[in-house]
Amino acid sequence: MFTKILIANRGEIACRVIKTAKKMGIQTVAVYSDADRDALHVELADESVHIGAAPSRESYLAMDKIIAACKQTGAQAVHPGYGFLSENTEFARRVEEEGIVFIGPKHASIAAMGDKIESKKLAKNAKVNTIPGHNAAIDTADHAVEIAKGIGYPVMIKASAGGGGKGLRVAFNDREAFEGYTSCRNEARASFGDDRVFIEKFVEEPRHIEIQVLGDAHGNTV
Repeated sequence: MFTKILIANRGEIACRVIKTAKKMGIQTVAVYSDADRDALHVELADESVHIGAAPSRESYLAMDKIIAACKQTGAQAVHPGYGFLSENTEFARRVEEEGIVFIGPKHASIAAMGDKIESKKLAKNAKVNTIPGHNAAIDTADHAVEIAKGIGYPVMIKASAGGGGKGLRVAFNDREAFEGYTSCRNEARASFGDDRVFIEKFVEEPRHIEIQVLGDAHGNTV
């Protein structure tokens, strides 16, 4: 069992992790940007480390600063929450190499499933049914409109590195596809440091069926 973990996230996500860790008797370290200096997650944690300016790329996406904060505080593990670096293969790999436990999948698993474009290709190769769409990065707004028309409206414009509800836009016509592509790409760049987006058919009134599988380093699964 860990005695101290660092939460590489902010807001409600970080608060929930901190509260659970406290119930388990685990000390917590919060990280924060200039904008979050007085945030609740900073107040709740046992320790806190300032990691940079308000833009995510200068703080919550800054791998070097987060790893340095782990070393500075003696945190044995890092919990990424969701969004930000939670599905970043490079971050998970670097954390592992530093001897810090990444509370989440191994970097090889993230590489296979964390990138939405690559995971859809993997599923297709495994003959798993997927939502129809264009499973490659789209370079321009005009190209996005062409693809959207080819798929048929409505469509979903998605960030390949997206998570936490960020990097998603629904388009019902050419104008919305053009504008949605631009705003989605900008949000993805700011939130994840990766502005690749793709387009798939938007399923209206879907039925969501999900199976959760949890496993640990000892081969136990639930």
